Amino acid sequence: MSRDLIPLTTPDVSGFARSLSKQLTGREAPPSHLELLNMLARAAGFRNHQHLRAAEAARARLDSPLPAPEAVDFRQVERALGCFDADGVLTRWPARRQVQILCLWALWARLPAGLRLDEPQINRLLDALHTFGDRALIRRDMVGLDLLRRGDDGRDYQRVERRPPPEARALIARLSR
Repeated sequence: MSRDLIPLTTPDVSGFARSLSKQLTGREAPPSHLELLNMLARAAGFRNHQHLRAAEAARARLDSPLPAPEAVDFRQVERALGCFDADGVLTRWPARRQVQILCLWALWARLPAGLRLDEPQINRLLDALHTFGDRALIRRDMVGLDLLRRGDDGRDYQRVERRPPPEARALIARLSR
């Protein structure tokens, strides 16, 4: 079993010793291992040994290097951007499936989260987001990609909350400018 090494530093050794001495004064028996750990932690300004361990674990997490940024295929983002006008309205349906999916993510981002919408409501929203006139295609594809959930009776829709892939996040950010 490996033990986590927990460094203990104090800016004032004299104050540390004074606090530890105060805690040890008047004891009839020597402290147990755990009691001594708690005393040392308190002398260093922590509530107890668990507080010291938690603080050290948090420091180690914060000191660890940040994860590498996700790779983004900006060529795909550029292709998808070409399908939108200056107002962020989808003006044409792309031929490439990967670009279609990115465009659907961009539309998904503009749908209200957490609301159930009946078919006329979702149709109005989608019609405002595209100009090529095939809202059924968009609706079906969004349901097929699990971006939109259709109710059991098929009459209402709700946006599915998911984290978009890196290319979709890049596209959504550029369209929201």
